[in-house]
Amino acid sequence: MPQTPFSASEALPPAAGQDLPVVVDQVALARLYGEPLFALPHDLYIPPDALQVFLEAFEGPLDLLLYLIRRQNFNILDIPMAAVTRQYLAYVDEIRATNLELAAEYLLMAAMLIEIKSRMLLPPRKTAQGQEPEDPRAELVRRLLEYEQIKLAAHQLNEMPQLGRDFLRAQVYVEQSLRPRFPDVNVIDLQDAWRDIVKRARLVQHHVINREELSVREHMSIVLRKLRGRKFLEFGDLFDATRGVPVLVVTFIALLELSKEGLLEVTQAEAYAPIYVRLAYTPT
Repeated sequence: MPQTPFSASEALPPAAGQDLPVVVDQVALARLYGEPLFALPHDLYIPPDALQVFLEAFEGPLDLLLYLIRRQNFNILDIPMAAVTRQYLAYVDEIRATNLELAAEYLLMAAMLIEIKSRMLLPPRKTAQGQEPEDPRAELVRRLLEYEQIKLAAHQLNEMPQLGRDFLRAQVYVEQSLRPRFPDVNVIDLQDAWRDIVKRARLVQHHVINREELSVREHMSIVLRKLRGRKFLEFGDLFDATRGVPVLVVTFIALLELSKEGLLEVTQAEAYAPIYVRLAYTPT
């Protein structure tokens, strides 16, 4: 049957001199574009799923299962699986027609319920230790009890007063004209301020180069004094590292000059062995 669109002209009141439709107290059913509507159009189409009423909203399969058990006052430790599974599947069939993705999660629980019911129909088998087998419903009961405890705790937390929902924090501005209040400064602010000062100081710092006059002859005399009265001295002990690189270079040049003039002997027992320096032997 073709659907006729509903226009505003159909809701206009009858012309002057015509009687209004017979309605109680001339009260309009609705208003369309500001005009009263006294009767519904005969060709008005309302989709089947336009009006749906959900009496209960479930947060998952466990929530639905717990609702079915508590609504009928079933003992959660002795669940009648046949009745609960039948009611559960009836609800799943309802949501499959409208929301297939949502029904997939519920179908997994339905398969678990059917499996538990089928295991209960089989004769029980004792374990290898001769103990009674565990009830097939034990795992489901444990999950239901844990879920119920968590749901109850969440409800109790939600009932507690919350800032922004149940109450607001009172804020009062008190003006103190006689005693000024300065902002508080913490340690991090002081550290940031100090780093900024050091950074600016590095931008304007000056590097001063001083000229130091070093005498090779003077260091030659220093080396000879260190070797006087000793049979030998290790090469590294002749250098003073605390006086800087220029002094080390001049000392090394002084060693080369003394060795060139034959006043020193540089010896080594074998390859990679320590190097020793001693005064040259002069026959008398």
